[in-house]
Amino acid sequence: MSTESTDVEQPVLTERTTSFPKKAPFSLSRWLFESDSHVEGRKQKPQKTYGWWMVMCLTGVDYFSTLGYQPGIAFLAAGILSPLATLVLVLVTLLVALPVYRQVAARSPNGQGSIVMLEQLLPRWKGKTFVLCLLGFALTDFVITITLSAADATAHILENPYVPKAFDHPVGITLLLLSALGAVFLKGFREAVWIALLFVSTYLVLNGIVLVVGLYEVYLHPESFLNWRNTVFASYSSPWMMLGVSFILFPRLALGLSGFETGVAVMPLVRGDFGDTSLDPVGRIRNTQKLLLTAGLIMSVFLIGSSFITTLLIPAEAFAEGHEANGRALAYLAHKYLGDKFGTLYDLSSIFILWFAGASAMAGLLNLVPRYLPPYGMAPEWAKARRPLVIVFVMITFAITLLFQADVDAQGGAYATGVLFLMSSAAVAVTMANWRTPLGRIYLLMTLVFVYTTIANMVERPEGIKIASFFIAAIVLTSLLSRIIRATELRIHTVELSENAQKMIEEISDQGVRIIAHRPDKRTPEEYDKKERQAREDHSLDSGEPIIFLEVSQGDASEFRDSLIVKGMNVGRHRVLRCKSPAIPNAIAALLLHLRDTTGKIPHAYFGWTEGNPITYVLKYLALGEGDTAPVTREVLRRRVANPLERPRIHVG
Repeated sequence: MSTESTDVEQPVLTERTTSFPKKAPFSLSRWLFESDSHVEGRKQKPQKTYGWWMVMCLTGVDYFSTLGYQPGIAFLAAGILSPLATLVLVLVTLLVALPVYRQVAARSPNGQGSIVMLEQLLPRWKGKTFVLCLLGFALTDFVITITLSAADATAHILENPYVPKAFDHPVGITLLLLSALGAVFLKGFREAVWIALLFVSTYLVLNGIVLVVGLYEVYLHPESFLNWRNTVFASYSSPWMMLGVSFILFPRLALGLSGFETGVAVMPLVRGDFGDTSLDPVGRIRNTQKLLLTAGLIMSVFLIGSSFITTLLIPAEAFAEGHEANGRALAYLAHKYLGDKFGTLYDLSSIFILWFAGASAMAGLLNLVPRYLPPYGMAPEWAKARRPLVIVFVMITFAITLLFQADVDAQGGAYATGVLFLMSSAAVAVTMANWRTPLGRIYLLMTLVFVYTTIANMVERPEGIKIASFFIAAIVLTSLLSRIIRATELRIHTVELSENAQKMIEEISDQGVRIIAHRPDKRTPEEYDKKERQAREDHSLDSGEPIIFLEVSQGDASEFRDSLIVKGMNVGRHRVLRCKSPAIPNAIAALLLHLRDTTGKIPHAYFGWTEGNPITYVLKYLALGEGDTAPVTREVLRRRVANPLERPRIHVG
């Protein structure tokens, strides 16, 4: 432990802003970390905005693409009750999901979604822990969106009559589609609103044609409807029993609810009013609510119509695994009633939108992880870079595809679990935010609907909670390890001194800056007199050497990065600096470096010995941000400043 007390003036090191080498002909590490989000200080261009109906297509590649597999999953889940179970799904969409997410849009207008609402409502470690769990379910949602969509795109490829049977390798083709998706993001992916507009509009038009033709076929062959009706009434004694069974079966159809969380996430792209501000974007909120309503209404029409015509016009055995309607019921009708040429056009449209749904989910992952984990200290800084994350996520999608053998039906439960848990968390957040208002009880009922649906889905298809639990466990474990590894980083963004604090430093800077670390009690002049006498005696400081007391109070220890605001106080004849920080040693180190850089002199900090079990203090520092302050402060400085001669001095006595 350093105990020197003489001033040493040395040139100040220039602070580095990047962690990868600047000069190299080609370096894999340099290429991996070339990312706008990883470079600090780069001026960001204002984000371009679009009309809400255009942005609806961007979120629609996820939401509307479920038409590719939703009718088949609905029939496998509910059988002849598929149209009625889908009607229940639509009612939940319009009467529960839509009101909840209109509230989420109003309360998180910058695209943070329900996760940030819960983070704000549940402070400190309680909120951070809940956010980590939600991230596990969000990863389940987005990753399964990618793999399930790619698997369904593969089904549309292989079932096309023009595709040779030699290509009948669903796992291999799905892996190729996932590789292509990863390659796009490794190359670079920007806002693709116009591409989404093309894909979604084409897809909806083709689905509209299939829907009209299917309804016309039912009109031409009324016996199909009569046979279905007779079968339903023969199996169930009353309409109330049908609705009751449909409500029980509804959780199996919950995939049709996906897309609302994405709709809120793309809010920053929605053009608002001229007078909108970042704190009060009234126009953006209103237009996003239009987006959610319009998307919900469009999807409701297609869900009911597609479920009706596929149940009446497709033989039940065709929905079974390995048969021609499995995972592609509407494509089956397109080929059957409109010919293979139109069916191939429909297949191509389905393949593109399903593949692009994976792109939408990948973009969501790349926005979600850097937004939460690195700022929490729960991921390394490289997690802010796009390319390493893309590689990690692509490898995860490979593993999921191999695990489920590219089976659309098998992945439905895991997908629904992620979607439903996120929607349940959104309902909980909205209920908590409105609890003291007349709407609070209404939102509570909506929350109960989602909670019931989520639990029922988990019980019926436990593979979803197993995958989500794996993601949660992986996130929590890696987060804890990262937090421990990064504990001695300099975690302060900026240091700001008040006018009085700056004046105190200027008054003594010519004679050297000496800081006495002090844990205050009553903060009386007598207390500081006693502390000064003890410090001068323990550290052999002359009576003429000016000193400043530093008092760092404990802030929210769950925060990782923060700004340090230092205020100057006079207590009798004593100069006192006071600040608040999540981690006390890191704050002291940041202030010492700031004083070194602004005064041009090496500052000295003086501490007393801490008595007690050192292991206890280490654990206390990791959890609460305080402990054996002196050695941790020195370690933070050592990691930050390579040259010992340019490092602020730490004295313990």
